[in-house]
Amino acid sequence: MTSPSPSTIDPAVLPSVSPLNLPSVWVAQVEPQLSAEEKILAWLETDLDAHLHFASGLVIVTTRRLLASPGTDQKGAAWRKWTYQPGLMLIRHDYSGVGSLELLDADSQLARWRYTFGADIAAGRLTEHFAEQLAYRLNGELPQPSVHVVCPKCQRTLDAPLLPGEEACAACRTELLKPSSTWTLFRLWRFARPYKWQLLSGFLLTLGSTAAALVPPYMTMPLMDNVLIPYQNGKPIDTSLVTFYLTGLLGAAILAWGLGWARTYMLARVSERIGADLRTATYQHLLKLSHAYFGGKRTGDLMARIGSETDRLNVFLSLHLLDFATDVLMIAMTIIILISIDPWLALVTLLPLPIIAWLIHLVRDRLRTGFEKVDRVWAEVTSVLADTIPGIRVVKAFAQEKREAGRFRAANDRNLEVNDRVNKIWSLFTPTVTLLTEVGLLVVWVFGIWQVSKDQITVGVLTAFLAYISRFYLRLDSMSRIVSFTQKAAAGTKRIFEILDHVSSVPEPVHPVHLPVVKGRIELCGVGFRYGTRSVTHDINMTIEPGEMIGLVGHSGSGKSTLVNLICRFYDVTEGAILLDGVDIRSLPVVEYRKHIGLVLQEPFLFFGTIAENIAYGKPDAKREEVIAAARAAHAHEFILRLPHGYDSLVGERGQALSGGERQRISIARALLIDPRILILDEATSSVDTTTEKEIQRALENLVRGRTTIAIAHRLSTLRDANRLIVLDRGSVIETGNHAQLMAQEGHYYGLYQAQARNVDTEDDLRRPDVDRKAGDGRDDR
Repeated sequence: MTSPSPSTIDPAVLPSVSPLNLPSVWVAQVEPQLSAEEKILAWLETDLDAHLHFASGLVIVTTRRLLASPGTDQKGAAWRKWTYQPGLMLIRHDYSGVGSLELLDADSQLARWRYTFGADIAAGRLTEHFAEQLAYRLNGELPQPSVHVVCPKCQRTLDAPLLPGEEACAACRTELLKPSSTWTLFRLWRFARPYKWQLLSGFLLTLGSTAAALVPPYMTMPLMDNVLIPYQNGKPIDTSLVTFYLTGLLGAAILAWGLGWARTYMLARVSERIGADLRTATYQHLLKLSHAYFGGKRTGDLMARIGSETDRLNVFLSLHLLDFATDVLMIAMTIIILISIDPWLALVTLLPLPIIAWLIHLVRDRLRTGFEKVDRVWAEVTSVLADTIPGIRVVKAFAQEKREAGRFRAANDRNLEVNDRVNKIWSLFTPTVTLLTEVGLLVVWVFGIWQVSKDQITVGVLTAFLAYISRFYLRLDSMSRIVSFTQKAAAGTKRIFEILDHVSSVPEPVHPVHLPVVKGRIELCGVGFRYGTRSVTHDINMTIEPGEMIGLVGHSGSGKSTLVNLICRFYDVTEGAILLDGVDIRSLPVVEYRKHIGLVLQEPFLFFGTIAENIAYGKPDAKREEVIAAARAAHAHEFILRLPHGYDSLVGERGQALSGGERQRISIARALLIDPRILILDEATSSVDTTTEKEIQRALENLVRGRTTIAIAHRLSTLRDANRLIVLDRGSVIETGNHAQLMAQEGHYYGLYQAQARNVDTEDDLRRPDVDRKAGDGRDDR
């Protein structure tokens, strides 16, 4: 049976989206763009422009083509249209919560659209329909999935593979990426559960203090009707009765104060502990996530989430949530008391309540969306600081202070712009609620005076009503103001749980295997790694024996660092397996496996603290003798003793108080102290001068002895003593052997080595005239 040709496809049988399903602002613009029988299959409303400023746009997939509205800076321009043709691709990316769609052909990028992550589900649906229609129009059939994929979050088998950048199925993404709502705050119960009895005590104290605060208005009725009004009519004041009522007022006030103090103190302590637990749990979970997660996030954004967002939640839990609970109880109790006193007057009192509730519902969603945008632009401001301050040396070296100040000013201006939009909504809402409460109070006065004139209620009842109403409307106004803080807290909770809900792409094994003794034998069996749709390494097979040193050689981008990252299990292989002593490393607990690996990087990272603390980073309980022994083996002991405080000298932030060679030797001592069975040297000597390199090489000789070592080096001459050299090119192994064997083959390695040798000779030739001239100058001087 043959598939129908594209020309015979009936668009009526395809799923479609009516223009009426589009946002109303786009319907009138889209309908003229559609030809006869052309149907909309999916659409994406973008909300960012090319400069990541908020701007609206629309991208549509139809049964015949891809349509896109002109940009905000191209008003009046025609819609852009691309018909389905061979080589056309629509690719979706995610960068730090900002989504991107790229339309490509075989030669170039045709278009690019950006959107915030709330539209990611719509973007995924758009790319899926585009791929289906492209295959449908070109091949006459819809693509069928060739393999089954398991969702890493819910472990369900999927009918189609995940798209690039997706780490969960559509159902999980819908749950994680849906717009935040006030209900998001209930997810904090996970952290509040350990303090449930303290919270219950706080609620009871709140109930008691609220009830006590409602006693004084009730006491005004007998004071007016039984004391003051009879006195005006000539009856003497009953002193004992007045004393009783006033004592009751004083006692209620003192009781309300005492219960309120206990409530506030207890709930403030609980909220601080909930916030601390949330901050700790978020940071601990963040540390467990893979390198892939950090590669798509900005440091400033993560710092803002763990820092300012948790602080905001602390304030909300300790102050605003407490006020909200008090307001709700006060309003509920007041309504009960008002109805018990006079139902008709109570009904008039409650007239503004539905209108205020409708206003809160109307404003809530707009505020929540606005606060999410505020959080994103504030993270951008923080990210500029996180980029600039650590790199201040580069900024000053290139005299770019003005440029960086401009970057910060631009980010700050965007923050100001978004906050102005939120404040515009909020500034109208609050006075409106106040106006409604004042009108409500006026209506109560009118109706109450009419009831007094008809002898339906007494003056004391009206006085008590007015006292209760003042508190009722005050609490109603206060509760409406809490809407802003609630939506801020909901937006912050969503951003925090985006971290907590993220599943690491390097998971812990379900049934872990423990190796009692690690020998250090590493096997790579058909190893391949893909980043999205791009293949980085493929079909790599090798065995590294215990105690053997191999060198990885190749041009930049050949896959050397990727291979090291896979062995360290910073990423998991997408094809094949890596075995340690015959066991798949994915079966080993991550922390337990990495304890057997020592890593020395090209740019050693030192933490703020003393030299001794940095050397003992991998073994915090190490004795001072062990630290000194490691420093001696790394040839660092001598320069450490020359420092003012020796091993207790501070290295500064990121080790800026030390030279590059000194930092590297501290890094080697750090690796030596944990005594790893596997050693990774990633360009350990490429960023230092020749003299320092020789000192580091002597330190490395002590480090590699008896350990399985994998070394990457820019200077090929430093790998001449390796047992084997593995030559990589475009993610594959192309040559294997020691230095002499590979030189004899005159292949890829031979070319690399000769090219480096020529560069060294050229540098020597360039230096010789200077040496001769200086020598000649010396003779002339003599």
